[in-house]
Amino acid sequence: MVDIKTQFDPNIRRSILKKKQVAVIPVGSIEQHGPHLPISTDSDIVTEVAKQISEKYNYLLLPTLDYGVSYEHAPFFNLSIRESTLRTVLTDLCSSLLSNGIKTVFVINGHHGNLKPVKDLDARLKKISKNRLKVFPLSYWHFMQRDFDHAGFVETSLMLAISKNVKMNLARKGLSTEGMTRQEIAKMGKLANQSFPKATKNGIWGDPRKATKKDGQVALAEIVENLGKKCQTCLTGHSS
Repeated sequence: MVDIKTQFDPNIRRSILKKKQVAVIPVGSIEQHGPHLPISTDSDIVTEVAKQISEKYNYLLLPTLDYGVSYEHAPFFNLSIRESTLRTVLTDLCSSLLSNGIKTVFVINGHHGNLKPVKDLDARLKKISKNRLKVFPLSYWHFMQRDFDHAGFVETSLMLAISKNVKMNLARKGLSTEGMTRQEIAKMGKLANQSFPKATKNGIWGDPRKATKKDGQVALAEIVENLGKKCQTCLTGHSS
């Protein structure tokens, strides 16, 4: 892995000239995650996922974009930017990478509210760059078998695996979809997209109380393995 923050100008330019560098931009959010997880949870997890993938495949790791689109969590705490702002920032960053000779970028997303602004980023930048830049937007939770949640079992387990800033004594059960039909779950999902507190009451989707560090380590390894393979497939056009 090449952590771009630690590099010096002559070295990084020489490195880009020597080989085809692949850049990784992690995108997170700052928003409530119940009383037991920090507001940096999405950014913390996506940073770790991006770091491990970059280490595994020797990609160029950029600093995490910590701010995302989280208005749906109001009146619970969130620091949000507009969809158009996130789209513009990512477009500018990818264009800037191209001007420095980097022609392939993975945008690793760690927050559901960012899905819309990152969705068409590849087509947008392909057009802007006149086919000179390849951008692949990927959301990390699509690369594990478990259904994802918000501050529930999965996300809390992932945080236990990577952070000491978890207060399990404050963990509370949130919205449970057990026994719901797919239609009912989809309906709750639409409501959550508009107002997460209205859907979940306490800001938690799932039940974090039985989350463990071991479960988090297993889930993280699965994500890194599957997402890493997907990245390599994007580069080569062949499944590994």
